[in-house]
Amino acid sequence: MRSVRWLGLFGLYIGAQLVALALAVPFRSAGLSSGANPSSLTTPLVLIAAVIIAPIVILLLARRQGLLVGLRHLLLIAIAGALYFTVLESLLVALPASWLLAPMSAEIALVPAIPLAAIVAAGLYLALLMDPQWYIVDLAGFVAAGGLIAILGISFTILPVFILLIALAVYDAIAVYRTKHMIRLADIVTEMKLPILMVMPESADYDYAAAPPLSETRKVPMEERAATFMGLGDVVIPGILVVSAFVWLPSSPKIFGLSASLWVALGALVGSLVGYAVLMRRVSRGEAQAGLPFLNGGALVGYVLTFFLIYHSATLGLTGGL
Repeated sequence: MRSVRWLGLFGLYIGAQLVALALAVPFRSAGLSSGANPSSLTTPLVLIAAVIIAPIVILLLARRQGLLVGLRHLLLIAIAGALYFTVLESLLVALPASWLLAPMSAEIALVPAIPLAAIVAAGLYLALLMDPQWYIVDLAGFVAAGGLIAILGISFTILPVFILLIALAVYDAIAVYRTKHMIRLADIVTEMKLPILMVMPESADYDYAAAPPLSETRKVPMEERAATFMGLGDVVIPGILVVSAFVWLPSSPKIFGLSASLWVALGALVGSLVGYAVLMRRVSRGEAQAGLPFLNGGALVGYVLTFFLIYHSATLGLTGGL
């Protein structure tokens, strides 16, 4: 049933947001933000430019068939590096900083997070390289999404995040419905089996490594398709607002034992889930859809409504205060 696929993607989506919320405060304490000034309006513009330019570069390189294999290896190495960093920082939060090794405990200490992160990143890299099944792709994407959402969320205050979400929603709509180059990018990503798309099959024995290109899948009626796909950016971008609200808004007043900022963050999350439901309804028609207009739009509406209810202020936190 299609509902199984949509619920599976729903689980990956909300799971990544909750992981990001759990990592946000420890990551901020560790100084992992991507910029020195979280209120800067320049940094999100740089990120927007990168989001626009990177697909164009990939599309240009993919035109030459001989470069596609090399491009896949290069992107997999970059993804493995990002996974190592994400897993390392997450493990540094969860595990002891170091273990002393007897009998030379005075001279030698092991930081367990380092070898564990290396093993996870190397294992996922090899699995993606040799047999990129859907669960490997989803695991790599899920791990990357949780860490990336947390890092970007603690890196931007509310106003830069608003600019980022609105600009990327507009860009996504143009790239899917007008220029359609994002559809071509999705075709290339599925051909290379990269964890930039999350995959949810109808059956657990679905062989993603041998699956036909996405361009061929679109010709099949929706109810007959073996899997449904969701871009990793559709998970990450709306989540930035969720984490930013949690980290940067005032924690008072507490309501039912939860901080005000967490309530607003959850409001943004619920709003994005409403957008997700609308998006999946449109996806059921069988045509490619731009996810960010629905997901970002839902997150923004959920944020605004919850902010008003919690803080009784019209500033929306855009000025850095109430």
